[in-house]
Amino acid sequence: MNSTALLSTAYLAPIQYYQKLIAYPQCIIEHHEHLVKQTYRSRCDVYSPNGTLTLSIPLEKRNKRQSVKDVKIAYEYNWQTLHWRSLESCYRRSPFFEYFEDDLRPYFESKKFDFLIDINEALQQEIFALLKIKPQVSFTSEYIASYENADDYRNIISPKQPLEADKNFSPKPYSQVFGPRHGFIPNLSILDLLFNEGSRALNHISE
Repeated sequence: MNSTALLSTAYLAPIQYYQKLIAYPQCIIEHHEHLVKQTYRSRCDVYSPNGTLTLSIPLEKRNKRQSVKDVKIAYEYNWQTLHWRSLESCYRRSPFFEYFEDDLRPYFESKKFDFLIDINEALQQEIFALLKIKPQVSFTSEYIASYENADDYRNIISPKQPLEADKNFSPKPYSQVFGPRHGFIPNLSILDLLFNEGSRALNHISE
């Protein structure tokens, strides 16, 4: 394992993503790749009463050569309100939702972001504060297809990839609100772990 991890930008990233941020001394987040559709770059998975629910940020039309740093968020409908209502529906009964909701609610009500990377970064910084961690994070200045001195997770941490593709990650079960109904669902958004485990979330990721 190298000392540096290369990650994509991510919207309320999965637990696997935060495990890298904690495990590696240095993490680099990609800002110059072309946007890959149907990935954690613009979506997250949460646990709803019916099982896994995907929340996606709508994006403005773009050309194929556009870097992810230039991708704009679309506001043709109030997706922020929809996402927050979904989070409330999924986690209102969880042990720690009320503990964190005042910190997170503004990102879905009063705060507006033009670019995808900006809301991803703002939410990531908020999650760092809630987890009480300070990872060493930097951003790419250009696109490089392959790295010799970094472990590249840009396309490994993806809903399109099986968890087995990441040999450095093994999901550990924890209590989930709807677990008795549907069983344990691994590697959901970091919010699932926070709302269910609270201050124990960091220990869960670090084990």
